[in-house]
Amino acid sequence: MMEENVTEGVQCDPKDAEDNKGITFLSYIGILCLIPLLTKKESKFAQYHSKQGLVLLVYFVIVSIIYVIPVIGWIVGVLGYISGWVFAIMGLIAVSKGECKELPVIGKFASKFKI
Repeated sequence: MMEENVTEGVQCDPKDAEDNKGITFLSYIGILCLIPLLTKKESKFAQYHSKQGLVLLVYFVIVSIIYVIPVIGWIVGVLGYISGWVFAIMGLIAVSKGECKELPVIGKFASKFKI
């Protein structure tokens, strides 16, 4: 019997994760998050990470808008970009391990999407 990876209340089927790892890596690379989101609707693993990637993309857009504001916006923008890249790396590590691990801050928003 296969054991499922359970992280923070979200179950990932190991076979689903292994079968869809390649395309799921796109989830954390900007607009490419739409590829697994729209093409792998049957994969809970791909959908989970794609939704987090979509929220991360929105986060980067908001940070980019804030970055336009002189001085304070630059500081907030730089810190926002750094934290965004850290979130993306954390997501990519979770994908490579086949885990459904919620990212800090943005993970809560991703779980609200019903696509």
